Amino acid sequence: RIAQCFEATRQRCCHLEQDGRRVREQLARVEAERAALEVKLKHARNQVEVEMSKRHRAEAELEKQERKLQLVFETLMREPWGSGEQCSVLSALAGRRFAASLAPGRRSSAVDESCQSLLSHSDISYDRTEDDVVRS
Repeated sequence: RIAQCFEATRQRCCHLEQDGRRVREQLARVEAERAALEVKLKHARNQVEVEMSKRHRAEAELEKQERKLQLVFETLMREPWGSGEQCSVLSALAGRRFAASLAPGRRSSAVDESCQSLLSHSDISYDRTEDDVVRS
């Protein structure tokens, strides 16, 4: 009877060792996958930062150019025109182009912002300290 108990215990130990090996292998695969995903995440975060920086520079340049255009337009409107037609053309342009487009804080209508909530820098929340954590 003692021999049977020892044999049952030995078999249980063998099964537990096999389960332990299987679980360790599974853990190693999952950790490798996690590490790969962390690398992808870090690259994606960097790419988002680069794209946001490009967008901010482009928007700043756009605003600068629009201010220049506005100054040119205002200068042309102050010029004494020989023809009322030229003045009305400038007024029509002013109504379409400058009325809404030069409002402070507005964004270019050429930029499709339908996924703004997906790409908005303020919506991205992550802790940079996680990028530098040393794994033990």
